Amino acid sequence: MHPALAATVFLLVLPAELPDKTLVATLVLSTRYRGRFVFAGVAPAFAVQCLVAVTAGQLLGLLSHRLVLAISAALFALGAVLLLVGKNGGYEDAASASAAEAPLGGPTGVGKNGGVRTAVSSRRAVLTSFGVLFAAEWGDASQLLTAGLTARYHDPVSVFVGSFGALVTVAALAIIGGRVLLRVVPLRFVRMLAGGLFGGLAVMTAVAAISA
Repeated sequence: MHPALAATVFLLVLPAELPDKTLVATLVLSTRYRGRFVFAGVAPAFAVQCLVAVTAGQLLGLLSHRLVLAISAALFALGAVLLLVGKNGGYEDAASASAAEAPLGGPTGVGKNGGVRTAVSSRRAVLTSFGVLFAAEWGDASQLLTAGLTARYHDPVSVFVGSFGALVTVAALAIIGGRVLLRVVPLRFVRMLAGGLFGGLAVMTAVAAISA
């Protein structure tokens, strides 16, 4: 594994996920279930999704070098489009609503004595969190980026570590301080920044494909 590549992937995926479904879904789940149960559910969902993306990138890597670069550029460009002109406003509105309406004292279903209501079991919280995030991550910008970077750099372990680390970091931010974060960080700005990064990657990779 190359730590520098893992760190680069982390820094690319993190801003792509901050304004996306990952933060919003985790934030909403954390208002209903204990944070540790939510994290226990979303972390394996991210691991499976990253594994799928890395595997897809490895399969792409079996193609010719120029074709791999061209496909990677297309994946990066698609990610930029999803972030810049995709219908993310609904998620941002949902996030803002959750931040404004959810009580800061703790998740729904927690009594004054700190115990979880019997109707909401830890198993249900973990399974629900896994299912929601597993479904939400299919085909999103970070998955496209993970596949493209794997095909581009032929280092699936480093890409997996960086991408998975970014996803669980976003989830942890949502659980620990998501409501506060959403009140001070404009998600539309983060989305535009991430879209610009994806667009830059698409251009650089396309140039490399033409020069190959």
